[in-house]
Amino acid sequence: MECHIQTWFNERWQDSAVITCPDVSRGGVKANTFFEYTLDYAFAADGQAVSLNFPLDANLHQLSYWPAFLYDLIPQGAGRNYLLGQLGLADGPGADFALICAGAFNPIGRLRIGEAVDYYQHHIGRHDPARAAGGLLLEQFIARDDAFAERMLVHGMLAAGTTGVQGAAPKYLLTRDRRGLWHADGALLDADAADHCIVKLPRGKAEVDKKILRNEAAYMRVAQSMGLFVHGPLAHHNDMLFIPRFDRTVQQGRVLRHHQESAAAIAGIVGFDARPSQFVLLRALRRVLTDKAAGTLEFLLRDVLNLAMRNTDNHARNTAVQVISGEVRLTPLYDFAPMYLDPEAIARAARWYHPHTGIELNNWHDVIVALELVPDEEHFLRENMVAFGFRLAGLADCMRDNGVDDDITSHLNAGIAEQCRQLRELKGHCAYG
Repeated sequence: MECHIQTWFNERWQDSAVITCPDVSRGGVKANTFFEYTLDYAFAADGQAVSLNFPLDANLHQLSYWPAFLYDLIPQGAGRNYLLGQLGLADGPGADFALICAGAFNPIGRLRIGEAVDYYQHHIGRHDPARAAGGLLLEQFIARDDAFAERMLVHGMLAAGTTGVQGAAPKYLLTRDRRGLWHADGALLDADAADHCIVKLPRGKAEVDKKILRNEAAYMRVAQSMGLFVHGPLAHHNDMLFIPRFDRTVQQGRVLRHHQESAAAIAGIVGFDARPSQFVLLRALRRVLTDKAAGTLEFLLRDVLNLAMRNTDNHARNTAVQVISGEVRLTPLYDFAPMYLDPEAIARAARWYHPHTGIELNNWHDVIVALELVPDEEHFLRENMVAFGFRLAGLADCMRDNGVDDDITSHLNAGIAEQCRQLRELKGHCAYG
């Protein structure tokens, strides 16, 4: 079977690469696969690779697995369940290829699958377009009235969750036009778009699921106050979290789509079940980041806050890079919430397992030593992490000021104190002159 990758380049979608997999029944972990760029794209795309792991060339690449970046495009969560029902398939790795060929018509980033676009167009053709024409007021989306449901079904296949963005929580992709009306993403011409967002719903129907989502907006405000790289404020309305998209930029009537790729893809992790070490992920990220020192510091400080604020859902697809004006950097922070409250008892997936011994490290001094950095970069990290430790002493007040629930803030006091202690102790290892 084949799937045809299309890339947004020169303000239009262009066929860019072909992936051929003779046997898709077992999924992509142990499946002979062929990857190649189309010749026209390889010689005309000016370095716009479909993955940072596959630079442009004219070669046929024979692999013993699917390219890892494909897993950034395979529907997960509510969108996956919706498509499985539409396709009449049982869940499992054997369904992944069919899911990408039906669901990856509008993923995050600047890639899509040609077969999925055809599937989407067929879906649109089954409905009367007049029934879903025009935009909606924000109040109609918040209320999720009949007009909202109709547009989601016809334009976005979102009645049970989007297929274009991964994660367990149901999500909608929306675009706001210049009059302030909202549309299912993909139903509006780029020339009419003012901005784009992801709308996230609670993972479940329990009150705790609503509590987690409500506090996600406050958690992001805290992260921004603490100096982490955050794109913009999140808005919470009626158990719906409106998240500004950072894979797109509207500029002078044009929509710029930015390349985005997860840490899992950069690290070459095939499938969804792997639990890689943080060292594996950071080493892969450092290989592609333009400013390695700044990116490494941001990665470490995000994990400090994950530990202090008990965001336990730190799997390898909750970190990503993007390419902006030719520079590779970490994306703004996303999926940052009090996930320790989740009824499924989500544990930290990515941990600091020593690259040589395999033993988990739980002290920042040990982590920095194990990174084996050059002295100047190690000093840079230690100095900035010490400074962050002093800011962290005010984290509880910062959380209260930004609207985090009081019971969450009180519960985190011990974890905050431990992170403060570890970061301050790094001062004794800094070569201050």
